[in-house]
Amino acid sequence: MMRDSDIANYPYQLSILYRGRHSCGASLIGERWAVTAAHCTNGLSPKFLHVRAGSSTQGWGGQLVRVKEIHQHKYYSSSLIDYDISVLELASPISHINAKAIPLASAETDIQEGSIGVISGWGTTHESGFTSRHLKAVKVPVVSQAKCRAAYGDLAITDRMFCAGLSTGGRDACQGDSGGPFVIDGMLVGVVSWGIGCARPEYPGVYSNVPALRDFIKSVSGI
Repeated sequence: MMRDSDIANYPYQLSILYRGRHSCGASLIGERWAVTAAHCTNGLSPKFLHVRAGSSTQGWGGQLVRVKEIHQHKYYSSSLIDYDISVLELASPISHINAKAIPLASAETDIQEGSIGVISGWGTTHESGFTSRHLKAVKVPVVSQAKCRAAYGDLAITDRMFCAGLSTGGRDACQGDSGGPFVIDGMLVGVVSWGIGCARPEYPGVYSNVPALRDFIKSVSGI
């Protein structure tokens, strides 16, 4: 289960709004740049998207900024959910006092099994529930690629993915958290991507691997 949290502790956390309603999470990586999941932007026009920064409450407060351009990875596969990353170019800079960009893990970063990461967002607290009014966060350990592939199948888990969660379940991202951050030691290492259900035993959450996609982020944003 995720716990209520304050945006001041997660100042990089953004809410993506599609036609004015929360749809996904994102991470602020620069004044005018954010990272999210490609499945959150696939087929959408930027004219219908905004991001909200600096607020703990879904749909209220903080700073609202229009998305100028969606830079979705050209190899994104909706069937495999591979290369599940988009870089959002914002129409104006984020300047809210409670908003701050997060450093990105380098391409050389090795995401170690057992490392504890923090996930956050306004997603549902259980499968088929309602999205959360208040920002929530939880800590989960990274699991090995071998365990991840044992759960989902060798071909389902590519080198652009990693898994995190408890074998007993109980802690995970869920619907509405997609595109949000997975943070280890203050660095963005993952993006909430997919999984079977939410917080189910033996089915860890799957995250886009930021180090593996780092060159793409830099080629678009310069960051």
